[in-house]
Amino acid sequence: MNELAEWDIVTGVGITALAVAAGRAIETDRDDGLVSDPYAEAFVEAAAPPRPMPTRLEAVDEIEMSWGWLADYIGVRSRYFDDYFAEASRAGIDQIVLLAAGLDVRAYRLDWPTGTTVYELDAPKVLAFKDDVLAVEKAGLRADRRALAVDLREDWAVPLQNKGFDRSRPSAWLAEGLLPFLPNAAKERLVRFVTDLSAPGSRLEIEHVDDVQAMLQEDQFQQLSERFGIDMAALWPEEDDFHPAEWLTDHGWDVEIAHSREVAERFGRTLQNPSGDPSRSSVFITAVRQ
Repeated sequence: MNELAEWDIVTGVGITALAVAAGRAIETDRDDGLVSDPYAEAFVEAAAPPRPMPTRLEAVDEIEMSWGWLADYIGVRSRYFDDYFAEASRAGIDQIVLLAAGLDVRAYRLDWPTGTTVYELDAPKVLAFKDDVLAVEKAGLRADRRALAVDLREDWAVPLQNKGFDRSRPSAWLAEGLLPFLPNAAKERLVRFVTDLSAPGSRLEIEHVDDVQAMLQEDQFQQLSERFGIDMAALWPEEDDFHPAEWLTDHGWDVEIAHSREVAERFGRTLQNPSGDPSRSSVFITAVRQ
């Protein structure tokens, strides 16, 4: 297993997963929160990151306003994907796959129909950290959770099937906060694996940033990178954009695209700093296998 699969929760890509948990904790603390994640704050406290991360709404101004727009975006994104899974469940899909699951706890916090299996794919140290914290919190599962330690740049299709995934039945997939960290060859390999494993009626949800390099240059994003204590530009490959919506359309998927700012408005939110945050160029791609 190569270098990427060895990162932990307070270094490299891992610190971004922790920051997302902090954003969910802030959203949970709001009276009008779009999501409720009872374990997000515990993850941040257990990790004790080298630079502090707020987990309560009142702490945001004291640290940096960049956390405010990040939490808004994470709240909108999380709610949108929660609704995606609820719709997939209503359609009878009971195989759920979280690609780069990070500190996602949907297997613990969403109301899944009986018989649902949630597969979580991520680096071994991240999954181990999550398991340890959830054990301390005595978290109760609401689905059959099956964690799989893999490097998503490598062949994970066979290990997934070895965990019980049935490619003959429809499935619902999520790539949340993942694609920017993958080189184009790995992005194409990922959507190809998903396509090969998806029976007709399967669904795929992807968060996509149209212009990663431009976003990295924005002042607000650089401030947040400094707050993380890492060089985000070093984590995101500098390549021409890969367009997953076009690829999926060409390979037998029906595709719809929703802009994150418009999604936020549906939820009664306005994403701030449109020239500097991920909402400036991020879209949510929903695809259904024909």
